[in-house]
Amino acid sequence: MTDTTSPSEALPDGSRLILDKGRTPLLVPPGQDVPAKDVREALTRHGAVLVRGLGLTGDAGLAAVAQALDVTPMRERESFAPRKDRGHGVYSASLWPVDEPMCMHHELSYAAEVPGIALFGCLRAPRRGGATGVADARAVLEALPAQLVEGFERDGWLLARHYGDVGLGWAEAFGTRDADEVSAYCREHAVGHRWLPDGSLRTVQRRSAVVRHPASGERLWFNQIAFLNELTMDPAVREYLLSLYGPDALPFTTRYGDGRAIPESVIQTVNDVYTAATSSEPWQAGDVLVVDNLRMAHSREAYEGERDVVALFGDPTRLPGHAWPATTD
Repeated sequence: MTDTTSPSEALPDGSRLILDKGRTPLLVPPGQDVPAKDVREALTRHGAVLVRGLGLTGDAGLAAVAQALDVTPMRERESFAPRKDRGHGVYSASLWPVDEPMCMHHELSYAAEVPGIALFGCLRAPRRGGATGVADARAVLEALPAQLVEGFERDGWLLARHYGDVGLGWAEAFGTRDADEVSAYCREHAVGHRWLPDGSLRTVQRRSAVVRHPASGERLWFNQIAFLNELTMDPAVREYLLSLYGPDALPFTTRYGDGRAIPESVIQTVNDVYTAATSSEPWQAGDVLVVDNLRMAHSREAYEGERDVVALFGDPTRLPGHAWPATTD
């Protein structure tokens, strides 16, 4: 970060927390040693901290950062896009088309147990684009139309998934080929599920769209209503899948908590508010981005060139009232 006009505040060790246009926090260390407590304190204040200058070079390095920050890694289940398990609790970034942006979302916000913290480490920065943007869930909630929020706050939201020929299969998403183990997981985590004669799996889960942060008590827009809605698919791909498999076999879609379809205007409004709230900083090799996964949504730009960003999700959290009882089995 070279913009010396950005506001900044001093940290106890002499580092500067630079706020990019007052929004994106960047922790710029004077050397390699950044006290973990300073990162944690900055995370509490700002929701996301980019630590620059650590010289991160491998997967084990991100695991070491997590250990220093006292983050307990979690195993990813119910993933919506493939990742490579790189060991030490570290995963590759989601295998997503490089020429398509990844919309704003909170990691695993549809799960009964969600990561409290997400860590991202840049091992290789792309030639162009590829930044991981962040958006404050408090600001998003405040900016959304009150009537839109009220409907979701009253009824929650549904995520319907079909683990079949299209998209991620259930064995990959749940990390096991044991169907009984998957059924047990679904029952334990309030996921309604049904096995079909062809061996595929359909699930539906109802979750709260607005939650309170367990530490601050602040209300947060916390969901993947827009990102995982079928209307975010390429229209040609969506129509092809609908004509070939029918609406129940789409790999994912979202609905109001009472089962009603979500209008395209609502999806567009949510995405527009996210866009207005997004702030980002281009990756540099060695960077580590620490995100409060409850308070901050994150996204990924399209990019050119090779990009190697690894992720670790941790501090498993169960939010009161977040997981509604399963409706089908």
